[in-house]
Amino acid sequence: MDYAENILGTIGNTPLVKLNKLTADLPCLVLSKYETFNPGNSVKDRMALKMIEDAEADGRLKPGGTIIEGTSGNTGMGLALAAIVKGYKCVFVISDKQSKEKMDILRAVGAEVVVCPTDVEPDDPRSYYSVSKRLGEETPNSWYVNQYDNPSNATAHYESTGPEIWKQTDGKVTHFIVGVGTGGTISGVGKYLKEQNPNVKVWGVDTYGSVFKKYHETGVFDENEIYPYVTEGIGEDILPENVDFSIIDGFTKVTDKDAAVYTQLLAKEEGMFLGNSAGAAIKGVLQLKEHFTKDDVVVVLFHDHGSRYVGKMFNNDWMREMGYIE
Repeated sequence: MDYAENILGTIGNTPLVKLNKLTADLPCLVLSKYETFNPGNSVKDRMALKMIEDAEADGRLKPGGTIIEGTSGNTGMGLALAAIVKGYKCVFVISDKQSKEKMDILRAVGAEVVVCPTDVEPDDPRSYYSVSKRLGEETPNSWYVNQYDNPSNATAHYESTGPEIWKQTDGKVTHFIVGVGTGGTISGVGKYLKEQNPNVKVWGVDTYGSVFKKYHETGVFDENEIYPYVTEGIGEDILPENVDFSIIDGFTKVTDKDAAVYTQLLAKEEGMFLGNSAGAAIKGVLQLKEHFTKDDVVVVLFHDHGSRYVGKMFNNDWMREMGYIE
């Protein structure tokens, strides 16, 4: 009989799926690493489990403990699934720009959800960084995950996602493109792929209102670049320790409107019902067209599932209100 011992045994080994219509004008083969096949419907299941296992191993997370984290939703889902199996409580701090579906889903898997304002400085006591850190200090027998600076985040992708992509492309991958938030995925996968072949190009997809692209190009952390944006799960107003800029060859920025429109197009043109950052990622691939040749194999990672965005990017009333469609 072929079965997993529990739901955590189904994390990873996600398929590569070719894009056809949206990439018809590109000279190369474009393959998506389709992470919504993970049990929590996102790439974050990988690093959530790894961060928990590493914290258990060195005693930071003790039996019956409470897991506390600031999340845009997907890391929380991965942590919650592992916590259910392993017997922990969860408290997740989320910003008010995240979709209602994400908050409802976290509550559905037994987590307590604390909602904080988006439009405050990272060091403001009301920010989701500050609140999650404070709860971690105040709650007895708790572990504050801190996915941004937790090295297990990038290690998870170095150990699983990177090797899978290398094996699935038979070592022919030439470009890896992914939206960057905490930096764990791009840094872990990028490090692994460049160790196999230093010529692999690693590109990050950033959003307007985020600091990554300018910092990568100039070394300047420009606070004037920071403003609230709609795109979920990518971009930052801080520099997480998990972003290894030395591994990244470049960034391309995608507008909120393009990210939303291409999220719909992935569903309607490719049958890929995916999250908001997938729209940003595929638009980023199209913006990098001049970097590709006919022999290239481009792998773009799609983070999460469309069910998280039914009230937003898949709601035409919302899209019209935002001015994204006529």
